[in-house]
Amino acid sequence: MEKKQGFFSALKDEVVRGLSPSRSRATSPARSGSPMSGLLRRKKHSNHAQLTALQPEPLIGRSGSLRPVMEGPDPDGGEIGESKRVGSGLGQWMRGQLSRAPSVSSVAQNNRRSDLRLLLGVMGAPLAPLHVSTSDPLPHLSIKDTPIETSSAQYILQQYTAASGGQKLQNSIKNAYAMGKVRMVASEFETATKVMKTRNATRSAESGGFVLWQMNPDMWYVELAVGGSKVHAGCNGKLVWRHTPWQGAHTAKGPVRPLRRALQGLDPRSTASMFADARCIGERKVNGEDCFILKLCADPLTLKARSEGPAEIIRHVLFGYFSQKTGLLVHMEDSHLTRIQSNGGDVVYWETTINSFLDDYRPVEGIMIAHSGRSVVTLFRFGEMAMSHTKTKMEEAWTIEEVAFNVPGLSMDCFIPPADLRSETIMSEACELPHDERGKGGGIAAAVHRAKVAALEKEHSANGDSMSWKMEI
Repeated sequence: MEKKQGFFSALKDEVVRGLSPSRSRATSPARSGSPMSGLLRRKKHSNHAQLTALQPEPLIGRSGSLRPVMEGPDPDGGEIGESKRVGSGLGQWMRGQLSRAPSVSSVAQNNRRSDLRLLLGVMGAPLAPLHVSTSDPLPHLSIKDTPIETSSAQYILQQYTAASGGQKLQNSIKNAYAMGKVRMVASEFETATKVMKTRNATRSAESGGFVLWQMNPDMWYVELAVGGSKVHAGCNGKLVWRHTPWQGAHTAKGPVRPLRRALQGLDPRSTASMFADARCIGERKVNGEDCFILKLCADPLTLKARSEGPAEIIRHVLFGYFSQKTGLLVHMEDSHLTRIQSNGGDVVYWETTINSFLDDYRPVEGIMIAHSGRSVVTLFRFGEMAMSHTKTKMEEAWTIEEVAFNVPGLSMDCFIPPADLRSETIMSEACELPHDERGKGGGIAAAVHRAKVAALEKEHSANGDSMSWKMEI
């Protein structure tokens, strides 16, 4: 009993010395070399009544969410207060607990930030292949002097429009609102020699939500917040813009195009308009369900308008799989190929493929809406050198929580571009593609951390426009 009292007495004296005013002044923010001293003092105050338990509270949760300010040990190995000196039992114990918290390392934080940036950049707000207007009427079914592929596609679209609620009801919709939840994860990274998969993808996934507003004619706005970062994108009917934390506000290159997320079972009228000039190329089973396949290709003029500087869009193809049983769109796949050559270097090709599966169709005010789905995105990089290809696989799952049509009070003012939008800066479609040096060793997170994101910016010099291909981390 005497030994125990002596132990706790010494421990109490140690804590008292750590909380003394002189100690506090010595480790004040103005004098301390570590931001952890104040945190440790708060920790000692809160645990003063429970010293015998010696059970610490986790300084940072392990849920994987990004924090604006990291509260934890100095990642650069700085001192954690003066209580770490030899002979300080509580200080040594606390330092040992902090050193065993891998989630607070700067490398892990940077890896998660790079993962999130890649996910949001590629999957946040992709656009459809070409311009469509919901005010344009759908083509009438014609058999005479019409190829069988075209007439079959027109018939399939008529069935889709009828199954989605009918053209009369869809034409009565002036605006729409949808809110949902998403989960994103970078699940796999492959090189010519090895394949790296994310361990425990469920825990590594980033969760968030989105809000989508639409209004005739051709106006939309989406806000997606995942893992502490937020992406905005919108269209006022004349230009498309996007805002990300790492690039700011940019206008999109090329014609006004609808948001791809709206075509994923949320906007049947825009979907029918998108496939108005498609061709029926056959049939295929999707999840055991017989489907017709419609194929749509972006025309050369649109591809040229979307290209910018060293980034050239070579092709963009969209496939729609319509159920023969229900007439609804159940699967959508689009793929576009980009050719990049900057400063006379090697030519690099990036092929981006997005496969989306639409589920849980339910009527909302008479319109059939897909209330859940998932997308699988593949980034495939290849060049002129052999064994230089890489492939990154990302996944997203979403659910729709709320849908409403003809929302009162929604006006054109809700779709005004941001005030800091730089109209002279063009948002290239290649701006979110990882750089060539991506993935030389390490896991997926480390590979993404080393990825350099190519940002295409147009800079105006005093004598005129000058293009520069900038590499940003």
